[in-house]
Amino acid sequence: MEKLRNLQSRLKKINLPGINKRTIRGLLGLKRLDTYIISKFIGTYFFSIFLIISISIVFDFNENLAKFTQYHAPWQAIVFDYYANFVPYFANLFSPLFCFIAVIFFTSKLAGNSEIIAIIAAGVSFKRLMRPYMIACVLISAMSFYLASYIIPKGNVVRQNFESMYKNNKKNTSADNVQLQVDKGVIAYIKHYDNIHKTGFGFCLDKFENKKLVSHMTASSIQYDTLANAKYHWKATNWKIREMKGMREYITSGNALDTLIQMEPIDLVFSKGQQETFTSPQLKEYINKQIDRGSKNIVQYEVEYHKRIASSFASFILTIIGVSLSSRKRKGGMGMYLGIGLALSFIYIMLQTISATFAINAGAPPALAAWMPNFIFGAVAYFCYRHAPK
Repeated sequence: MEKLRNLQSRLKKINLPGINKRTIRGLLGLKRLDTYIISKFIGTYFFSIFLIISISIVFDFNENLAKFTQYHAPWQAIVFDYYANFVPYFANLFSPLFCFIAVIFFTSKLAGNSEIIAIIAAGVSFKRLMRPYMIACVLISAMSFYLASYIIPKGNVVRQNFESMYKNNKKNTSADNVQLQVDKGVIAYIKHYDNIHKTGFGFCLDKFENKKLVSHMTASSIQYDTLANAKYHWKATNWKIREMKGMREYITSGNALDTLIQMEPIDLVFSKGQQETFTSPQLKEYINKQIDRGSKNIVQYEVEYHKRIASSFASFILTIIGVSLSSRKRKGGMGMYLGIGLALSFIYIMLQTISATFAINAGAPPALAAWMPNFIFGAVAYFCYRHAPK
């Protein structure tokens, strides 16, 4: 018995360096703190989306009710074709705003309850406090980028078709005097194109080799084959082909001809907001194809492509600003923080619009235009972080 008691007393006196009850509780507290902040962040984020989008739906429905009635829009189309795609589009468009509001709201509440002071007083650095915020931002940004790149563009097609039918936002369905380079040394011309029937009239196709015309094809009309398994299938009607080989000319003609021409209906008709209906891989493919053709009407597509990436990083920047501003306990509650947050968020959205306009109309680089708001607000975030309470 005495040996057992001596062994127990020796075990009690052993003190392993860096491992004690306080350290273990501290580690458990940090893990709980991460879970607590992440759950608060994401919960408040989705609550703010639900609240603001609900109000937006009410105002939008009130504004468009007369048009829905005038054009006899069915309720099923209003709910499933319009608002079912309206909600994710605008929720994702203003995702940085909702993220900022969520951070300001619950962080200022933590500061008001002296929880931030207690966390920092317990030895948690401000940099360590930012970790759960950044983890939540990774989740939100990944979700936002995936929605903007793959899901929302498909819904925009349905929403824009609804608007063209029941809101009198008529889409451009025809084009005149279209001329484009469909391949190296191959120029196509269409006098009039009807996108509803996918048919072009007054068609000609010229092929050049070493700046010399070697083939000239004409057709009274061509129609895109929408049922073909592959792209670029066209059917020419009343066609004629003239081939120049040296000093001789060979002419062939016929009533109908199935042919491959490297152009699609989306290359012929441009409508407002068309870039929003392409997924990111489709946007990249379309931009590269138009660059190879020498087309200059691709700036809005490049801005849209880069903006989807830049907007996903905006959540990190606005979150850093929001935590830095609202982590200090002040008199007056969170009203001032919400006001500052809304002002900064709307300034960010305004800068996005202005920079995109500069790219489209003033020739600014599209990538720079998409990332310029992030650069400016990144500097603001760094300043706020440096002056945040430590």
